[in-house]
Order: sequence, then structure tokens, then C-alpha cells
Amino acid sequence: MTKRVTIADVAKKAGLSKGAVSYALNGQPGVSETTRQRVLRLALEMGWHPNSAAKALSGARAGAFGLVLARPASTLGIEPFFMKLISGMESAMASSQTALLLQVVPDHAAEIAVYRRWWAERRVDGVFLIDLCRDDPRVPVLEELRLPAMVVGGPGHHGALPGVWIDDTSAMVMVMEYLAALRHRRIARVGGVPGMLHTELRTEAFDSVAGRLGLEWSVTISTDYSPEQGAQVTRRLLSSAAPPTAIVYDNDVMAVAGVSVAHEMGVRVPADLSIMAWDDSVLCEITHPPLTAVSRDSTAYGAQVAAKLLALLNGEVVTEVEETPPRLVVRGSTARPG
Repeated sequence: MTKRVTIADVAKKAGLSKGAVSYALNGQPGVSETTRQRVLRLALEMGWHPNSAAKALSGARAGAFGLVLARPASTLGIEPFFMKLISGMESAMASSQTALLLQVVPDHAAEIAVYRRWWAERRVDGVFLIDLCRDDPRVPVLEELRLPAMVVGGPGHHGALPGVWIDDTSAMVMVMEYLAALRHRRIARVGGVPGMLHTELRTEAFDSVAGRLGLEWSVTISTDYSPEQGAQVTRRLLSSAAPPTAIVYDNDVMAVAGVSVAHEMGVRVPADLSIMAWDDSVLCEITHPPLTAVSRDSTAYGAQVAAKLLALLNGEVVTEVEETPPRLVVRGSTARPG
């Protein structure tokens, strides 16, 4: 087995004390910038890596933020939102040479266990908490650990933790009022995972606006966000005696699956059925017909969240921030009902 390169090895090669090398590697005062750069180059050449246990004892930064996702890995691989969000995070973290440590787990209990382990080992300097729920069990644990965290979601329901959120309620009102203006009176929604705050807010807004506008019929059916379940629900809706004239999907991949089912069943989009997607993407643009969608800049969202966590670590006061509201991009998948 290859022997691990230690600070003592780097110090011997550099002709410096271990203390001076430690200062240089950890970005602490006590050595000149010239010496610091020479030590960093030498450590890189020798293949030195920081020891997480020693880092925990010394209080030095880990140089990484953590993101734990309690979702099926198969869903993450096909949903553009997460790729855009993560790319935004990475872009904001690059200037500080902070890495992103990503782990996929089956549930919140496993997610909490990861937080405890990471913080005990000082593997991360902070974490991003995503898919916020009402009475979320993760929030008090992060508060108890005093682990710096930035919540991706809201408003509210995240205790004393700071968060960045997008107004899902207003976006759903915008969607429903647009469809009602097109004279749709039977509207269905293929929703996401129940219990998640953004899903619940959309459901409440959907039901509230449907009641206010006096629609003939409206329904929300929950799914796991996968195209398979999106297709199954669409097939069931279109097979009913009185099918909807418009369907709103909680993500883009389910909307694309819905278009495919409509074609399969001989239902014309948009002449017989209008389809709308949440979170605009390239998929929405290249589908035939191209999909009307709720558009938000997920890359900028990720960058904002990461920038706020970096600011928190640097001692700045960070509370709750509302991101730029989503907008409606109208394309060829919506029209007045035939």
C-alpha cells in the first residue's frame, strides 16, 4: 500500500517546520505569500491530501458543501431541474474552491444520519437542505448540530435556518388564471410527491383558484415525478367519461410523457387537450408541439443559494430571500378547448 503523504513529509521536502507548512496549507497567517504558494505547489506534486479527522480537531475548513437528496436516483438522472440547480451551485462555489459533496439516500432518516456523520468528521462546512416539508424533521436536527445550512425552499417552515425560495403560490395562480382565460372549465393537475412544501403550496393554490373561478371540475393526482407515473395518470384521466380539457404537470418530464400518451390515444394537443409543464427546459422546446411552461432560472437559483451559504460562513447575516418570480412561456401546447 502506498504510504500517505503527511505534513511532515512536505515540511522535510520544503525545508520548513511542520508548523509553517500547516499555516501555509490551511491559509492561516504566519508565512509569506511566496512561501505559501511554494508549499501548495510542493504538496500538490507530492500528492498530499488533508486528513478529515485532523481537520476536525484543528477547526480548519473542509472546503466542501454537502447536498443530500432523498429521492430515487433514477428520477434525478432525468429531471433537468436538479442538473441546473447543481450547476448554479458549482458556479458560485468555484471562486472559493469549495467542492460539492453529493449523496443520494432513501429517506429523511438516512439523510439525517449523513448530516450527523459529515459534521462529526468535519467533511463539510455547510449543507443545502432541499425538498422542504411542513414540520420537517431535518430542521431541528440541523439547528441542534449547529451545522451551517441553507434551505432551498419556503417561505417559512425552516425554523431559524436561512432559506431562498420561489413563490409557487403566485405561479400556480398565474397558470390557472391563464387556462381559465382560454375558457378551460375542466382542469387536472398531475402533481409531485405529497408532503413536500412546494407541492402542498401548489395544491392549495390550485384548489383555491379553481373554487374562486367556479370551474366545472378540477383534480390533483399525486405522483413520484417520474415519466412512468405521469404517463399512467394521463392515460387514466383521458380514459374517463368526461376527460379534462387541460392538464398541468408538476415537472417537464411528466408533461412530455403526457403529450406522448395523448398522441397514442388520438387526443389532439392543443385542439382537444392543452398541456402545461412546470419548470421550462429544452425538453419543453423540442417536444411536438412545444410545451407552454412555467419558467424559472434554476441555474441562477442554485447560484443564489450557494452564494448565501458562502456569505453565512464568512460571518454575514443571512435570513430568508425570495428569488425572482417565475414567468409563463406560452408555446403551442395550449389553446382554447375545441
